[in-house]
Amino acid sequence: MALFKRLFAGLTKTRDSIASGLDSLFSGSHITEDFYDDMEELLISADLGVGATEELIDRLREAVSEKHVKEPEACRALLMEIVTDMLSELPKDYRFEEQRSVVLMVGVNGVGKTTTIGKLATLMRRQGKSVMVAAADTFRAAAGEQLKVWAERAGADFIQCSEGQDPASVIYDAMQAAKARGTDIVFCDTAGRLHNKKNLMQELEKIRRVVSRENPEALVETLLVLDGTTGQNAIVQAKEFLSACDVTGAVITKLDGTAKGGIAVAIERELHIPIKYIGVGETVEDLERFAPEEFVRALFTKSDGDVLESDEE
Repeated sequence: MALFKRLFAGLTKTRDSIASGLDSLFSGSHITEDFYDDMEELLISADLGVGATEELIDRLREAVSEKHVKEPEACRALLMEIVTDMLSELPKDYRFEEQRSVVLMVGVNGVGKTTTIGKLATLMRRQGKSVMVAAADTFRAAAGEQLKVWAERAGADFIQCSEGQDPASVIYDAMQAAKARGTDIVFCDTAGRLHNKKNLMQELEKIRRVVSRENPEALVETLLVLDGTTGQNAIVQAKEFLSACDVTGAVITKLDGTAKGGIAVAIERELHIPIKYIGVGETVEDLERFAPEEFVRALFTKSDGDVLESDEE
């Protein structure tokens, strides 16, 4: 439950932005067409996205009809159940944590990619894994230094790059070192440029070929890091990367700093990629595996005390 309390606290801004509206809706006396229209507007404002919101409302209408629900308050539990189902349909595969793997971290600059790598490296080291971090973002001068600090803090090996070096050559060095040392997990930072999609695509494809050729036994995971504070812009960025590489999962950062936490629903429903981790704070512990049921409870319940009481019952 300590994990849930961190999640509950981290989603405060999103919850507060929709809480009064939902409370007003659920305190009404009848389920009318205005009830559904107002809920749709409220959920879109939390960045669930038009498509996901329309699907949610359609499912809610159907559930209300099937269960012969009359009171708006009874829709709160239905709403939570439906959103949980929507976020649970894509499997959350964490095999890379348990076997020899190479994790390519992609995403534009400024989304928290370096910090996410550092936190994941720290979490894996705490699980007893040997970890290596490769700085393949050779175009942003400070990227390597920031990553080195995180690697040292985590107790992970670090493969340095020089400015302007071919990113694929950094990955080649990392693959050779990882094989020689028997490293469990290698995290590879990559450049976050979107101004030239063709170059980005070619660079990521080259890196992937090097990994496959030099470390063919390793499981390759590609995690797309998205900034939760950007809302629907995260969807636009994600589409660019989805066209450039085989993304296997998403990490949403900075959810504690935004009222747009509903973007998690939009990412899974519109892009069909599973969210594997979310960041709700500055510490290592604030990067968590994405748990749909707990996420929804943290988003729609009034207090963590209410949840505790209902759990005990």
